[in-house]
Amino acid sequence: MSALLLAFGIGVVAGLRSMTAPAVVAWGARLGWLKLAGTSLAFMSSPWVVGFLTLGALGEFVADLLPKTPARTAPGPLIARIVMGGLTGACLTLAGGSSAVIGAILGAIGAVVGAYAGYHARAGLVGALRAPDLAIAIPEDLVAIGLGLLLISRF
Repeated sequence: MSALLLAFGIGVVAGLRSMTAPAVVAWGARLGWLKLAGTSLAFMSSPWVVGFLTLGALGEFVADLLPKTPARTAPGPLIARIVMGGLTGACLTLAGGSSAVIGAILGAIGAVVGAYAGYHARAGLVGALRAPDLAIAIPEDLVAIGLGLLLISRF
């Protein structure tokens, strides 16, 4: 049961930041926190995958601050979040000894929840606090990283 909740949770992280969730999962697999060896997702622990996903996450943190970046709820970014939520959800359920398919579904659902909740929370905070977007975006990045690390540390 707990691996299923963790799969949903990592999906929420993917909804907040599409590349943070897979980067955190890849690091968890590389460091041996998530046992993916011998599974169809063992590639997540590869140094190349860890490096690629880490660079992707860092790039996303920067791109998120650019004025022309589309909303996370736009079709393209939302689809990317759903795919990453599904991938990372499957990783967590496999590491927990559960079905990758169920984990992928829960991760994808979590990504949709995270994308819409994060979008509305950020827009609401920017408006209510009359703060610049940057003042909310950076704490949101930290929440996504922290939540991702918390979730993978449960294994």
